[in-house]
Amino acid sequence: MKFVLIFGPQAVGKMTVGQELAKLTGLKLFHNHMTIDLVGQFFDYGTKEGKRLVKLFRREIFEAVSKSELPGMIFTYLWAFDLKGDWKYVEEVCQIFESKGGTVYFVELEADIDERLKRNITPNRLEHKPSKRNIEWSEKNLKETAEIYRFNSLKGEINRENYLRINNTNINPEEVASIIKEKFEL
Repeated sequence: MKFVLIFGPQAVGKMTVGQELAKLTGLKLFHNHMTIDLVGQFFDYGTKEGKRLVKLFRREIFEAVSKSELPGMIFTYLWAFDLKGDWKYVEEVCQIFESKGGTVYFVELEADIDERLKRNITPNRLEHKPSKRNIEWSEKNLKETAEIYRFNSLKGEINRENYLRINNTNINPEEVASIIKEKFEL
């Protein structure tokens, strides 16, 4: 069982790279907005109930996949490195797979904010993430949270054997997916 965790700031290309990696590997993609936008039909993600339901649905899917005959999955996550709760969450998710003999692969993406602002309005992103279709709000959120949180790790902060960091500002998603597939022999 392989669990590929793709993380980085908003609009860095996590989902798009995940889509390409899924094509190359046959692993299923579970991008973070699949649950955020589902729950958002009933409860805003920022609310206590919204966060609880997103976490619950994700955990159930992780548990089911980790026990299944599937070869693994790809998950995208917006990890705030300055929040202890995010570190704890990542560890809990990894433990679900590792406790059943799975291997976890960490893929960190980074890109310049100007490039991320361009990617924030791409048709693929807007098609798959309904909550991002309010462009004015989405752009404002991207800029404001970049001032409040740190969405990329510091050098040496992630101590995992299977870790890869890619600055994909000028690299297309297909190439990034190929780099990941080759590095981890997926």
